[in-house]
Amino acid sequence: MKVLIVDDEALIRLSLSRVFKSQGDTVEVAEDGLEGEKKWLAMQPDIVILDVLMPGLSGPQLIEKVSAQTKAKIVLISAYSADYDVASIKKLGADLFIAKPFDNIFKVVEQIKAVHKGSP
Repeated sequence: MKVLIVDDEALIRLSLSRVFKSQGDTVEVAEDGLEGEKKWLAMQPDIVILDVLMPGLSGPQLIEKVSAQTKAKIVLISAYSADYDVASIKKLGADLFIAKPFDNIFKVVEQIKAVHKGSP
C-alpha cells in the first residue's frame, strides 16, 4: 500500500512512517500542505493522512484541491477533535478522523488500514 503522511509535526510523520514501513508499505512524507499537494499528485497514494492545521494549505483545503484527481482514502488527524464528527469529516471528503495525541500508534495504523480495505 502507498501511504502519504502530511503533517507539520516531525514526530507524527516519523512515528507513522516507521510503523507503515515496518509492515511493508511504501511511505512518503510532507511537512506542509504545499509539499503534500505535490507529493499527492505525483505519488497517487492509496491512503493520505492529513493534519487539519498546518502551514501552506490546511488538510481540508488540500482535500478540496486534490481529492477529485485521486482515488485515495483520506484520514484527517488533529488535536482539535471536538470540531469533528462523522458527518463533518464526510462533508470535507475524508473517510476517517483520528484525534491526536495517539494512545497507541499501532492501533491508529490498524484503523487506517481498515479504511483502505473498506471496513468501518
